[in-house]
Amino acid sequence: MGLAATLLPEFDHEMANTRKCIERVPEDKLDWKPHDKSMSLREITTHLANLLSWTMLMIEQDSFDMAPPGEDPPRVDPAGSLESALAMFDKNVAAARAAMEGASDELLLAPWTLLMGGNEVFKMPRVAVFRTMIMNHMIHHRAQLGVYLRLNDVAVPAMYGPTADESGM
Repeated sequence: MGLAATLLPEFDHEMANTRKCIERVPEDKLDWKPHDKSMSLREITTHLANLLSWTMLMIEQDSFDMAPPGEDPPRVDPAGSLESALAMFDKNVAAARAAMEGASDELLLAPWTLLMGGNEVFKMPRVAVFRTMIMNHMIHHRAQLGVYLRLNDVAVPAMYGPTADESGM
């Protein structure tokens, strides 16, 4: 069994959990945020929906510059609605899964570099980038979204066990 095959069951589980959270975002509060320094519900939902696009960058390129010298940093348009965020998420889940399914162990063990302004931020094997900068990063922001849901009296879904709102999975 290859590296990708060992990661895909976890990927499927985490993507299902993430979708459950995104589905609960109250559309009438997309511009709400808990603090001036925080992302809005729209921004965090868009970030979660788009984050998986990094999988394709990681598979198809040897590096990515978040602030290319002399250029504007790449930006993602904020989701206009919950429906558009879910569509973006579903599209990126399918594309990320396909990219990982097609990735050889050799490719996943090869280094990938994140740059900012032409300077190296980090270099890691692609498999580590997938696990940390994509999967763990998504789980981190999904947890933030869970707090946002709680602060808006929206039931937080069960993921790894029951929540105060749901006793079952």
